[in-house]
Amino acid sequence: MYATQQSTATRKKVTIVTCAFNEEDCVDELARRLFGVFDAMPQYDFEIIAVENGSHDRTLERMQAIRESDNRFTIIQLARNFGLDGGFAAGLDAADGDAVVLMAADLQDPPEILPQFIERWEDGYFNVYGVVANRPSASRLRRANSAFFYWLIGKLSEYPLPKNARDFRLLDRDVYERVRSIQDPHPFHRGLAAWTGFPSVGVEFDQPPRFGGKTKASSRGVSEFAVRSIFTQSMTPLRIMPLMGVLLVTIAVLALLGLAINSLVNGVPFPGFGTILAVVIMMFGVLFCFLSIIGIYVGLIFEQVRVRPNYIVHRKWGLGDETVGPSKQYGHSRVNGAPPHRPDLISMALDASQVMPLQPSGTPDERDQNSEA
Repeated sequence: MYATQQSTATRKKVTIVTCAFNEEDCVDELARRLFGVFDAMPQYDFEIIAVENGSHDRTLERMQAIRESDNRFTIIQLARNFGLDGGFAAGLDAADGDAVVLMAADLQDPPEILPQFIERWEDGYFNVYGVVANRPSASRLRRANSAFFYWLIGKLSEYPLPKNARDFRLLDRDVYERVRSIQDPHPFHRGLAAWTGFPSVGVEFDQPPRFGGKTKASSRGVSEFAVRSIFTQSMTPLRIMPLMGVLLVTIAVLALLGLAINSLVNGVPFPGFGTILAVVIMMFGVLFCFLSIIGIYVGLIFEQVRVRPNYIVHRKWGLGDETVGPSKQYGHSRVNGAPPHRPDLISMALDASQVMPLQPSGTPDERDQNSEA
């Protein structure tokens, strides 16, 4: 452990990235508890990047008041709600610390766990993630759904997730720079951190209930998140489909052979229209299941190729390029401070049309000379 008198130049910097949507009841308590942890660890430099994710309440107002009292609290306001992963992407793109901690603003990720994260980081782990050991505030259905999700993604994914691991984690610079460089329209940070393959370790904690406000997780939203996460992490469903096809064809051939033998031995009985109809309906059901799986993957490809940003920044406070009005920063991952990825191809074409002449200039001979040059 470093001495508390070490110079600022040699202290490591830890950036906390938190994302808040309608969390006016939580942000003050979050800041108070984080600053308490910071004061207890003076051997490190700390910074908070609070991403205001399109809230409709006084979340931004509360954040601004916190920043006025402590300039370690910086703010990114997004143009609308881009989801938790979009908010984390905005914070990761703005981070420049030796390590980044991702955490929710509702205090279900307790700040008091941060010293344990940092301790394991100093032990040499690059990805230190929180593992929920107990979730007393969650309903039985929620716990069952969570257990099924981790079981399924563990069976299907090429890079299994640790059971009950959360987005609450510390990422070394080597990890988060690679994570934010990935051009994914729906970044699943838990999966991406595991995919990098850096040394990882879990820290167990009991998840407390929300400090205030209401949960933003609906059944539909959680289901969509689970399906998208599984399919972005795995191609196993596509590999299963040919095996299922071969199995069904084999069953059909054996059934036909059985019917043929039966017709030779016992005549040509007609087993009934209902049996044939049931088999046809079953086959069509399997076919539509296969087409649905293909459709999900095609949809993910569509999301990838249309090159839309993961987030759009509206305003910033305390991050160098501070803006007090709407900004035009588009959120795509970048490495080592490289410019953001283009927002989309249509915008590029429109921008190009403003600076490039629509008709070539000069005489035909001059244009031929320029093309040859």
